[in-house]
Parts: sequence; structure tokens; C-alpha cells
Amino acid sequence: MLAACSGGSNVLDDRYRMYSLIQKALFSLPTETSHNLGMSGISLADKLCLSRLVAPKAISAPVEVMGIRFDNPVGLAAGLDKDARHIDGLAALGFGFIEVGTVTPKPQLGNPMPRLFRLPEANAIINRMGFNNLGVDHLVEQVKKARYKGVLGINIGKNKDTPAEQAVDDYLICMRKVYAHASYITVNLSSPNTPGLRDLQFGEPLKQLLSQLKTAQTELAKEHGRYVPLAVKIAPDMADDDIADVAGALQENGIDGVIATNTTIERDAVKHLQHGEETGGLSGAPVRDKSTAVIRKLAEHLKGDIPIIGVGGIMCGEDAAEKIRAGASLVQIYSGFIYAGPALIRDAVTAIQQ
Repeated sequence: MLAACSGGSNVLDDRYRMYSLIQKALFSLPTETSHNLGMSGISLADKLCLSRLVAPKAISAPVEVMGIRFDNPVGLAAGLDKDARHIDGLAALGFGFIEVGTVTPKPQLGNPMPRLFRLPEANAIINRMGFNNLGVDHLVEQVKKARYKGVLGINIGKNKDTPAEQAVDDYLICMRKVYAHASYITVNLSSPNTPGLRDLQFGEPLKQLLSQLKTAQTELAKEHGRYVPLAVKIAPDMADDDIADVAGALQENGIDGVIATNTTIERDAVKHLQHGEETGGLSGAPVRDKSTAVIRKLAEHLKGDIPIIGVGGIMCGEDAAEKIRAGASLVQIYSGFIYAGPALIRDAVTAIQQ
């Protein structure tokens, strides 16, 4: 079940085994229950100085992207810590950066349960959480309480009941409230679980949205005396022409980074499995190649003008290195972290360095 890379040291293997025991216990519980319990456990381990039992010491491999110095190029993708309640515990595991959210202006419950499904035979997860979060004001308070001084991305979205034509208002509310506390801000346009959201990735709606966000960024930079980069997170389910159009819109509006990719709505690889046809976004191993293909196409169009953060299906170190070879400057993990544990972070950093 674990997606561990082969060839690790004995100490690293021991940490995979330790995580395997923890994972087995958590996987015996309902998926969302185990998620919440696992996150609480990460925070508790940090408080008790026990994080090193499952996480090797962080590797220093500094890289500068978007004008920011990252301690290493392997980060945590948004979605695991939506309300920024576990920043310090996650930071103790060795991530080079952490992204929290997605957060919306108003608190919202998200979609009805069950809404999170593990597909262990495929090292995959399907979620239709629906931006469940306690709202941007609560997230900001949690960020203020955190001891973490590393790179923190804050991922912002729109409330479900906000019409698509008014979506920019929600993004602007969140952007203004998180600006002072973020190392960079991610605009999530690609979750499949908020009706109409993915339509904002294309054509004139995308250009208008980016233009208004860029104007706000310029104003906020003057107000706060610091420039906070703006990244856009896109979906993997795009035709080549769509990727080209998105790349052009990002360049035209001076966006600082692009995160590729979010979850996929395709089910070909898992439809034969239990829960394989649940609605929502599919992440994990089945999205790896699709995500990497989008990164490669983006890199061709962007020609180095805008850095890419690669995410999707990184289950071992070689998967991370492949994203870098395809054109990414940084990578993020989520489902691989669930299946392989914190030792995956060191595996990924090591593979990228080789």
C-alpha cells in the first residue's frame, strides 16, 4: 500500500515502517475521521518533540523562485490544512514550504459527507470536499499564532453561493485579508467541487479576473511595503489549445507563478475500483502523467517567463524529479504524503538534487 521509493537508507526505511504502522491504524477509520485525527497527531507530535520518529531531518537545498528563497523545493499542497491549524506540526516534517487553504471569505460547511474516499489499490484519493473551511478571518488568526517563519502560501477561493460573475469580489476580499501574512498567494480556479469555478480558467473571464487581481496586488504592495507574488492553480483536464491560452493570459497579466495541477475529473484508471466512480477530484498516482504533461506544455509556452510549481501524483522521489525535468521549479505533495508518509519529502528532495 505504501508508495515508498526503493533504495533508501536503513534509517529512512525504519521511518517508512513506523509510518506504515500509523497509517494502518488510521486507514481502519472512516476517511475524513482519519484525516482529522492524523492532522491532530502531527500537531501533537510537534508539541512533544516526536516528529523525528517518522520524519527524517530536513535537507537544506535552497532555491529561489518568484523572488522567494525556499529552504528546499518540496512543499505541501493546499487542501491538507485548510484552516491553517497545523502549520507548526507540518513544518517540523521537513517541507521546504507549506500552502494552506483553500480559504473563502465566509465560512462554509462544504459538501455533504461522505466526501473523501481512499483508493489504496491505486494510491489515489477522490474528494468532493467543496472548500469546507472556517473562513478567511479564522485562517488569518491561526497564521498569526504559528511559530513557523518559513515560506507560507495561502490558497484563496470563492464561496459556493457567490455567482461566477462576482467571483473576483471573493478573491479580492481574501487577497486583501491574507496579503500581510502570506509569502505568496494562490488563486484556486481549478477545484472541480465548486460549481462553475473551472469556467474561470478560460478566455475573457480569466483575463478580467487576473487583471483585477494584478491591480489589487500592485495597490497592496504599496500599502504594505512588500511584494507578495501571485500564483494561479490550474486543472489537468485541459486541451493543448487551452493550456496555450492560459499561458498567454498569465504572461499578459504579469502573474508570478502557476501551480500545475489540481485534481482530475477523469476516472479511466480507477473506475473498476471501489469508490472509483465517486464524483469529485481524483488525486494521487493516476494523475501523475496527466499533470506532468500539462507542466511540459506550460513550460514550452511560458519559456521561463513564469515559474511552474508541479503537483499531482508524486508518490516517490523519482516522480518529483520528473516534474522538475518537465519544467517545474518547485513541487508539492499531498496524496503521496498520505500514502508514503513524511519520509517522501526527503526522498523527493534527494531525487531532485541528483
